[in-house]
Amino acid sequence: MIALGVAAHPDDLDFGASGTFAKWAREGASCYYLICTNGCKGSDDPGMTEQKLIRIRREEQRAAGKVLGLKDVFFLDHNDTELVADLALKKEIVRYIRKLKPDVVVTTDPTFVYSSKRGFVNHTDHRAAGLAAMDAVYPMARDRLTFKELEKEGLKPHKVKTLYFINFEGGEETVDISKVIDTKIKALLCHKSQISPESIKWVTQRAKLSGKDRKYLYAERFSKVDLRG
Repeated sequence: MIALGVAAHPDDLDFGASGTFAKWAREGASCYYLICTNGCKGSDDPGMTEQKLIRIRREEQRAAGKVLGLKDVFFLDHNDTELVADLALKKEIVRYIRKLKPDVVVTTDPTFVYSSKRGFVNHTDHRAAGLAAMDAVYPMARDRLTFKELEKEGLKPHKVKTLYFINFEGGEETVDISKVIDTKIKALLCHKSQISPESIKWVTQRAKLSGKDRKYLYAERFSKVDLRG
């Protein structure tokens, strides 16, 4: 199996799906991340610069990828907070889908806008990345006459079999990550510029809650779409 994660920022996939990627990698899958922005805004440190933070966050994501057993991590370098699900972004994602030919694409849920219960507004970049990834998977990566110039480069159309949307609020697909929860936490701890003890506690509690219905110690949940077209 080949699996590609597409998300806005370094650490997004590690929060929502790194246990699943670690499990798949252990089972022999070839796993990749595609990060759409440079993460240049994610710091409250008055001494931090955008260029320094870009370098730090890229290094953090690569280190986390090694912990998880990813084959590679790719970066598109759009500016943090400025990601737009336009044709240019979708084409960039299509390029990687046609290059890597994933069976599964994992991304953020573009329909998740806010949670009044949690007092949380979903980052605009998260929504843009999820929408662009979904559209890139279907129909754009599939259709030969979309981005014909890519086919001329040897990047032929590819049909992704399954889409996973990260779902912290529910989701019908539950993945048991009990055996890789330590790997997930270790990967998250690579993001030293972003992670706090409170965030690790939240991730652990969320993983416990996600597995409760299935009697898993820890789990990640997704909305899953098996594509028929």
